[in-house]
Amino acid sequence: MPPPAAVPRRDALFSLGASVGGLALSALLAEEARGADGSNAAPLPHRAAKAKRCIFLTMEGGPSHIDTFDPKPKLRDLHLKQFKREGENFSAMESGTRYYVESPFRFAQAGASGADMSTDWAHLAKVADDLCFYRGCQAESVNHPTAMAHINTGNRFGGDPAVGAWVTYGLGSMNADLPAFVVLPEVSHPQGGAANWGAGFLPARYQGTPLRAEGSPILNLAPPAGITRDHQRRNLDLLAELNRRHAADRVAAGDPFAETLSARVASYELAFRMQARVPGLIDVEDEDQATRDLYGVGGADTDAFGRKCLLARRLVERGVRFVQLYHGTWDSHDQIGRAHGNLVRQVDQPIAALLTDLKRRGLLEETLVVWTGEFGRSPDNAPRGGIAYGRDHNAKAMTVWLAGGGVNAGATVGATDELGAEAVECVHPIRDLHVTLLHLLGLDDNRLTYFSSGRFKQLSQFGGEVIGELLA
Repeated sequence: MPPPAAVPRRDALFSLGASVGGLALSALLAEEARGADGSNAAPLPHRAAKAKRCIFLTMEGGPSHIDTFDPKPKLRDLHLKQFKREGENFSAMESGTRYYVESPFRFAQAGASGADMSTDWAHLAKVADDLCFYRGCQAESVNHPTAMAHINTGNRFGGDPAVGAWVTYGLGSMNADLPAFVVLPEVSHPQGGAANWGAGFLPARYQGTPLRAEGSPILNLAPPAGITRDHQRRNLDLLAELNRRHAADRVAAGDPFAETLSARVASYELAFRMQARVPGLIDVEDEDQATRDLYGVGGADTDAFGRKCLLARRLVERGVRFVQLYHGTWDSHDQIGRAHGNLVRQVDQPIAALLTDLKRRGLLEETLVVWTGEFGRSPDNAPRGGIAYGRDHNAKAMTVWLAGGGVNAGATVGATDELGAEAVECVHPIRDLHVTLLHLLGLDDNRLTYFSSGRFKQLSQFGGEVIGELLA
C-alpha cells in the first residue's frame, strides 16, 4: 500500500530519521515512485520544464577557454612579455618568471548568432546556434581533485552526492531495467575516482553506474557458462530472502547502515535485468552506417569518444535520466597548440553529431546537454623546453556551454577581461550553475533536500540563484 497522500516524501524521510531501516524506507520510496495507481510514474518535478534528462560532457583537466570559445587578441601584443604573479588563489606551479602566451588558434564567428569559436571546432560550428555559451562562471579551486569534486558534487572536499545522483533522486527513473544515472568514464578514472559519481549521503541506489563503451559494458555482467537465467533467478530469490531476514534484524537493532543492504539487494536485481538489456544497448554496430559515420565511429581520432556520444543518445532514448561522459587529458601545461588541437579533433565531430542526432530525433528539446571542465586556464605560463608554451590552472575564468531544453540558444552570456584572466560580466560561482541546471530540469535546489547529519542538505550546499540569462 502506498503511504498516505498527506505525508510528503521529504517530511516522511525527516520523521523516519536514521532509525528506520533500509527495507522500510526503500518500500516507501518505491511505492511513491510507482504512484498511487501502481504505475511506474516518476516523482513529479517542482515546476514544469522542457528538459527531462541530461547529458553531461566532462572535459577533465580544465579546457582553455582562451583557446576554444573566448578569444583574446590582446595576448598577441603581450606574447612572451614577462611579469611576476601576485595574489593568493594560484597553484604552486605558478612561481617564478611568468610569460603571457598568445593563442596558437585562429578564431571565427559561427552561425547566425556569431558565436566565437576556434576554427578547429569545424563540426561544432555548424550547430553553433543551438549552443548557449557562458563565460561568467568561476570555480573555487585550482587543484584538479578538489575542482573536479566541486563541479561534480558541489563540494570541493568530496563525499557529497553527484549532480546526477541529485537529479535521479528528484526525478526518478524512466526505465526500471536500466540505471537512472550512467557514467561513461575514461579507462583511467578522473582524479577523485568513483566519488565523482557517488551517491554521498543519499541512498546508495542513486549513485552512477559506470559502463564501458566497448566490449562487455560491465565486467562479469554475463552469468558463468552453464548457469541459466532460471538458475540465476532462483539463486537471487534465495539470497534476497536471506538478506531480508538479516535486514529485519538490523532494522530492529536501529542499524543506520541497513539502507546499504537494501541498496545491495536492489543492485543484484537491477544487474539481473541489465543482463538482458545492456549488451544489446552497448552494441552500436546495429546503428546504420550513416549514423556511425556521423559520430566518427571507426575514425582514427574520433572512434573512442564517438562511441560514447552515440551510446549516450541510445541511453537517453531508452529512458536513462542522466548520462555523464568523460574525456580526459585537457591539462595542457605544455604545447597548448598541439595538445588542445588533438583533443578538439577527438571530440568536435562526436559532440556535434550528438546534438544533430538528438535534434533530428526530436530529443534535444527534452534533453539538457552541458559541456564543461573543472576550471579554465590562465593567459600565461612559463615556457618549458624553450618554446613549448602552455597554460596554467585558472579558477577565476572558465567557459561552459549548454544546449537543449530551455536554454537561451544562440546567446553568449557573460565575459572575461581582455586577457581572459578573470570573469567580469554576469559572474556566478559553480553553485549558481548547479542551481540553474536543476531549474532547467524542473527542480528547485531549495526544495531538493535530504536530511543527513542533523540538517537538510542540498546540491548548492547553502543555496544559490538561477542564472536567468542562460534561460530561453
